[in-house]
Amino acid sequence: QLNMAKKKEEFLKEFKEGPLQFKPTYKFDLYSEVYDTSEKKRKPAWTDRILWKVKNLSEVASKEGEFPEEEKLISVTLNNYVSHMSYGISDHKPVTGTFKLEMKPLVSDPLVVLNPEGEWSSDHDVLISYSTVPEFPSSAWDWIGLFQVTFRHVKDYVTYAWVEDDEISSNRDSTQVYMSASEIPKTGGEFLLCYYSNNLQSVVGVSEPFQV
Repeated sequence: QLNMAKKKEEFLKEFKEGPLQFKPTYKFDLYSEVYDTSEKKRKPAWTDRILWKVKNLSEVASKEGEFPEEEKLISVTLNNYVSHMSYGISDHKPVTGTFKLEMKPLVSDPLVVLNPEGEWSSDHDVLISYSTVPEFPSSAWDWIGLFQVTFRHVKDYVTYAWVEDDEISSNRDSTQVYMSASEIPKTGGEFLLCYYSNNLQSVVGVSEPFQV
């Protein structure tokens, strides 16, 4: 069914799957490795599957700038694709895949350079200046977040500014955006700024740590 659907459905055609080198994962009697012994005696099937697709970043690059045409930026290799027969709480056996992801090319210089301007405190609005490489595919949905230096995830921001909506000036060399004083932590501490690219779905620039 899946292979037939992949031939017919446009959105499925680019998805890949590893070889099915494990037994059908459905339908089992609960808490066992015995296929269906009920009156229905359902035929075993490879119901649980893992498909993957690498998004072509050039397709989603902003119209404001084109991403350079290079070899694929992300390479995905399936290391293993297995079922886990020891689990018995369902009539399905779970399936896992382990992948190796290679990001390329390796970019040694940041796509965006960020600098906090002046003294940062909760007493007044603060300014950020940033500059980008010429070919950077910017988007109106890009944002700059204020993070504690110990942050672990891109969602750990304290506050953020939209690069377009909160812009106050721009020239050939750099752009300025502001953050509202009401959003700056009154307790202070050591922070840094991160530029998040919506097109690239990643942080593409990080400032040096600074004090608030």
